[in-house]
Amino acid sequence: MRYQISGKQMDVGDALQVHVKSELGETVEKYAQRPTDANVIFSRNAHEFICEATVHLSTGLTASAKGSATDVYSAFENCREKMDKQLRRYKRRLKDHHKERSEPVEFADAPMYVLAGNGGNDESEPDSLQPMIIAEMETKISSFSVGEAVMQMELSGSPLLIFRNEKHGRINIVHRRDDGNIGWVDPSTGS
Repeated sequence: MRYQISGKQMDVGDALQVHVKSELGETVEKYAQRPTDANVIFSRNAHEFICEATVHLSTGLTASAKGSATDVYSAFENCREKMDKQLRRYKRRLKDHHKERSEPVEFADAPMYVLAGNGGNDESEPDSLQPMIIAEMETKISSFSVGEAVMQMELSGSPLLIFRNEKHGRINIVHRRDDGNIGWVDPSTGS
């Protein structure tokens, strides 16, 4: 597994890197036989250390976790425990989906834009109805079954996932609803 371990505004020493590689590698390989790469970022917020970890699995899924504590090693351990809990919860499903899949997950490129917000001030009228684009980049849209998409959304901790449905090839969306349930948007072609 490839590791990218970095710190925002802080130095990550060799001892911490060795600790992260051994502990995170052991945790991930317990549940997923072939993880491809891991990205671990340490940062500091006042007196608290924050550890964010993202692991890409060979099944095409991505697991991410975040932990914080007053000690950098404790922050990593909190993050690792959350990752362990997520992967343990989905262990059977991870293995089942991987066995059913004969080819790796397909990814399609798509443009992604970040639009300027109104700064939280909802009272003022916008100057124009045309939004200001402040960032433009490429993103990947995965081809998943609906079950895999829900699992990917849960593993990544995101409230929404856009994916290409393997069954019919159209773009679908799964999202976490306010009531805690999962919503699935499957637009029909319409006749």
